[in-house]
Amino acid sequence: MKENTQYTEDNIRSLDWKEHIRLRPGMYIGKLGDGSSADDGIYILLKEIIDNCIDEFVMGAGKTIDISIKDNIVSVRDYGRGIPLGKVVDVVSKMNTGGKYDTRAFKKAVGLNGVGTKAVNALSSFFKVESSRDSQLKVAQFAQGNLELEEGPSETSKRKGTKVSFTPDETIFKKYKYRNEYIERMLKYYVYLNPGLTIIFNGEKYHSENGLKDLLEDNNNPEDLLYPIIHLKGEDIEVALTHSKTQYNEEYHSFVNGQYTTQGGTHQSAFREALARTIRDFYGKNYEASDIRKSIISAISIKVMEPVFESQTKTKLGSTDMGGNFPTVRTYVNDFIGKYLDNYLHKNPETAELMQRKIVQAERERKELSGIRKLARDRAKKASLHNKKLRDCRVHLGDMKNERRLDSTLFITEGDSASGSITKSRDVNTQAVFSLRGKPLNSYGMSKKIVYENEEFNLLQAALNIEESIEDLRYNNIVIATDADVDGMHIRLLLITFFLQFFPELIKENHLYILQTPLFRVRNKKETIYCYSPEEKLEAIEKLSGKPELTRFKGLGEISPDEFRHFIGGDIRLEPVMLDKSMSIEQLLEFYMGKNTPDRQKFIINNLKVELDLVEENQL
Repeated sequence: MKENTQYTEDNIRSLDWKEHIRLRPGMYIGKLGDGSSADDGIYILLKEIIDNCIDEFVMGAGKTIDISIKDNIVSVRDYGRGIPLGKVVDVVSKMNTGGKYDTRAFKKAVGLNGVGTKAVNALSSFFKVESSRDSQLKVAQFAQGNLELEEGPSETSKRKGTKVSFTPDETIFKKYKYRNEYIERMLKYYVYLNPGLTIIFNGEKYHSENGLKDLLEDNNNPEDLLYPIIHLKGEDIEVALTHSKTQYNEEYHSFVNGQYTTQGGTHQSAFREALARTIRDFYGKNYEASDIRKSIISAISIKVMEPVFESQTKTKLGSTDMGGNFPTVRTYVNDFIGKYLDNYLHKNPETAELMQRKIVQAERERKELSGIRKLARDRAKKASLHNKKLRDCRVHLGDMKNERRLDSTLFITEGDSASGSITKSRDVNTQAVFSLRGKPLNSYGMSKKIVYENEEFNLLQAALNIEESIEDLRYNNIVIATDADVDGMHIRLLLITFFLQFFPELIKENHLYILQTPLFRVRNKKETIYCYSPEEKLEAIEKLSGKPELTRFKGLGEISPDEFRHFIGGDIRLEPVMLDKSMSIEQLLEFYMGKNTPDRQKFIINNLKVELDLVEENQL
């Protein structure tokens, strides 16, 4: 058999730095996305630039960062030392060039490898850097990583520092939109980790005096917390912790050198271990670690010399050493918690008593659940062998070396026709489907026991792999995909109630979404436009002129798999489910699923306005 494909020297090519980044953006910024998810690439671009400003602040240069986003032009200005003028172009466009390699200039920096700014440059249709120092200004402007303009150094009266402006390239980030909620959350984390720093975003000021204590207070309603937050600080470590009255699982916010390590790592493992050991020693009882940590809400931040992360997006710490003359991360965290948490509990007996009561309650609940858990696991094992509810995908969130892991998605659907359409049109690599049988149970006010007794909830928990901890979550995005009608709205509320009641941290960490699907299709022989609201429908009719064909989709099952491919592919529209911090979780559950109230009726009617408009329209 003749071999057609030749493999010669001509097949070997070297990509320059910007080509490589543009060809494989996932290696540098994780997933692309459109801005509907907090870990989408457009936020990573912003973060990479801010990280450099933070490193300046940490080195004692510049206490304010100005950020603005207008018409998709992102601008970030610090008042640090400014990039050395002769190296401005090199720092933003030459790989393996940067100040972070010199540990004298940046002792405990976040952006260690100098790739971040280059990635932003390569992935931006417009990128401009301005450095001001010693009354001199240097400016360089790029497009897709190509230098287009270089000016200076010239005399300037501007304050010293660096300003970077960029526009994410729409050929890579399609139909993207920055969501202020995600940016505000990111900026809050920066100020929690850097007390004394002020960030001004579009005119709004962010500042924190109490670090990680502020983080836990701002993320939770005080009524949900069992006792006042324990706040401990050391030379290169800070810890805040409390227990929740309402949630079941453990919740951790962990940071290294100001970097939010969403996947944890050696510092978080050491913290969990140290908590259990210190509390056992304090009470003199050999409590189970899971009972001690059940319902904990906590945050830990450490500073490490030359940290090793498991990916470019720095979501998991791999380092075992603190650097310098310090011991290992594990020993350092263990010694700190062992000393300072023990002291705190001795000085605050009321907190110590509340904590012990919570541990004893967790122990009692675990023993009550142990029998039913075993039955449920056996049932789930049998079901998973022929589980028709879950059609899994190949890539999961825990696959740390797979650049598509952040795209991993579980669609929760209702009814065979809807799940059939999604199953046939999904990307089998990153999209899984879980089919509900009718309306799920209303779990409001029920105990965790119901998760094991109810087959559907138990299988959903098993599919997500969140029984022990959300650290093991298998999918980055959990998407509720129901019809846009009264029944669909009710199913959404029932599912949100389930997550709010038993796994609120999934919502807090922005993993839960509602799938937006089109209500109308407007088309002529040349073009098809899908519309998500009556307003979009009117615009489409006007655009196509004449008498275009108009189709109203009443349910997901009516949309053919070929068409559905668009709505869960590149053009997917997701609406994030977010917690309202002004209401406690108990209040939220009572509002949504308690006794029927006029408030809830008004809420549902307002949220189904599109549906009611359609009914009136059909009656005309």
